[in-house]
Amino acid sequence: MIVDCHVNIWDDRHVRPLFGDQLARVRPQGAVGLKADADTIYREMAAVDKAIIFALRYGDSAGVESDDEATAAAVRKYPDKFLGFAYVDPRRADCMDLLRHAHKTLGLKGVKYGPIYNGVALDDPRLTPVYDYLVANDLPLTMHMGVTYTRTSNVDLGHPRHVEPLAHRYPDLKIIMAHMGHPWHNDCIVIIRKQPNVYAEVSAIYYRPWQFYNTLIAAQEYGVTDKIFWGTDYPYSRVGESIEGLRNVNYQVEGSNLPRVAQETIDRILFSNPFEHWWHGGSPV
Repeated sequence: MIVDCHVNIWDDRHVRPLFGDQLARVRPQGAVGLKADADTIYREMAAVDKAIIFALRYGDSAGVESDDEATAAAVRKYPDKFLGFAYVDPRRADCMDLLRHAHKTLGLKGVKYGPIYNGVALDDPRLTPVYDYLVANDLPLTMHMGVTYTRTSNVDLGHPRHVEPLAHRYPDLKIIMAHMGHPWHNDCIVIIRKQPNVYAEVSAIYYRPWQFYNTLIAAQEYGVTDKIFWGTDYPYSRVGESIEGLRNVNYQVEGSNLPRVAQETIDRILFSNPFEHWWHGGSPV
């Protein structure tokens, strides 16, 4: 079973000019598409069994201002393929109303948040009711941790060190650090080793092959490969290239005495199953 644990969804109407203007900072021109609607994602996900999808409310930073209704509509259309997470923006006065609506009415099963995009730190009091709600309703929290390309974002807000106090404060909250907290992958790894309720995932890391290789070697050395999950960050990267990047992670060190990422590690990550770990008592579906 292959589960893509990190898929972004938006409709054309959600994309602002700012998004296209900044894409050159992400990957070479043309590598990232502008379309991430339900039908496009469904076609892209043909090679995976399930995909966790979520909207982005990054209008003022990344130029995408999607909504939970788009996520829920995609899940209704393709229920065998998609599972939806809500997005929270704690700057909004109606943040909790939207979260309750997304969970109770729309049936979304977790939450995504990007502190570096919304400019609200993880210890900000505006997030306290969000965390309390997640714990009370057994909803996991996936967070963009690591740097980003957007000009207005405060880099420090994406550092993995901010996750550990949250894990201490909410030991029953399942927390997933997206993108291995890049480029601070070592910090991410030591935190997931220490904190039983914190996990990580590798989406959109393979296209920095030297960083990706070192990340997986460190994960092996610290013994945390069972806490790392696979994803694409579509449309920022695609399914086929993400799988190939993981499977070929050792190519750059062939012919050297450098250590290898074990096949067991590669398989464990590629076939990781968040539905067995991110909710207390197992799958939400």
